[in-house]
Amino acid sequence: MTTVLRATDSAAFLGIVPSLAGFTPRRSIVLLPFRGARTDGAMRLDLPHEEADLEVYADAAVGLVARVVGTDAVAVVVYTDEESHPTRDGLVLPHAVAVDELLGCAEEAGLRVVDALCVTPSGWSSYIDEEPELGALAQICRPADLPPSAEVSGDQSIGAELPKVDLAEKERVGTASAELAAFLDRKGRGRLTVRENPQLIAALVLLDDVPAFFESVLAAPDDLPPSATATLLWCLGQPLLRDVAIAQWATDLAGGIRTLEAQTAFAESGVMVPDDVGQVFLGRGPTPDTERLRRALSAARAAAARSPRLARPAPLTVAAWLSWALGRASHADRYLEMVREIDPRYSLAALLETMIGGAMLPEWAFRRHSAE
Repeated sequence: MTTVLRATDSAAFLGIVPSLAGFTPRRSIVLLPFRGARTDGAMRLDLPHEEADLEVYADAAVGLVARVVGTDAVAVVVYTDEESHPTRDGLVLPHAVAVDELLGCAEEAGLRVVDALCVTPSGWSSYIDEEPELGALAQICRPADLPPSAEVSGDQSIGAELPKVDLAEKERVGTASAELAAFLDRKGRGRLTVRENPQLIAALVLLDDVPAFFESVLAAPDDLPPSATATLLWCLGQPLLRDVAIAQWATDLAGGIRTLEAQTAFAESGVMVPDDVGQVFLGRGPTPDTERLRRALSAARAAAARSPRLARPAPLTVAAWLSWALGRASHADRYLEMVREIDPRYSLAALLETMIGGAMLPEWAFRRHSAE
């Protein structure tokens, strides 16, 4: 069964889609899962490339939507740079074959189709109308009750670039990182004296309680002093502590402490890490606090921006995981691309690429009122 929105409803609906996605999609297919007459989220996919198997593409896309708890219907919106083509038989909308495959798969899966819309550079229309007409883009209006702070004019790539940092700040972090690494490389053969650089002493103090340090990072993620940034970079560069950071930021302080104990026991005596601890990385378990993930992402991005180039893969890969956990796969892809440019063999980045490339999403992404 298909419920086609009226023209005015469709234009208003298109005005809501960017606020649901958090950006204005470009070159994308957006799927909106409905429960009854309500939708509260959006899934964005890249448009299928010319060689794509549309049946496989549609099956995968509908499969993702169907996993959202309570979904009984779906709407499809295509955002494209291509124009529609007028013919003697009427208006031909771009990507019509792909959308037809999507709608067929949706109906086979028992999902009611609310509507299927297309936004082109010169107007919008509906794939379901028997005689589609091009509506003016001016009809698509931002909802009046959307907060002014909810800026969604940028596309899915907006916000993925690292923050700008002046050279002096990078040099301070680089110096602090080098001193910390040099001291820790002594492996206890050296003693800390009052003659040591105060920045080094500050960094070492933070390492006395790593979970407490990771928790403190969330308080001011964009404004860490050089010593704290150096400490964070060193921690994220150690696989054991990096995993603790990811687990703690996705859960809480207690989760970080438990992960540290489990990882340490495994490293020292081979005791297996409890399943629920390891599952966090795969996006399984309770839904994380969105604001907590966002603060952690800010910290990872800021650390990557301030770090020496060769130290960037660690914070960038953590930023990729946090973006993926927030449902921002496009941003995760960008951070992994930055890692490849520096170290194509960075192991955690390769694992994340496999997960994202296989359209794997966190379980919490399919829960109503989830993080994104």
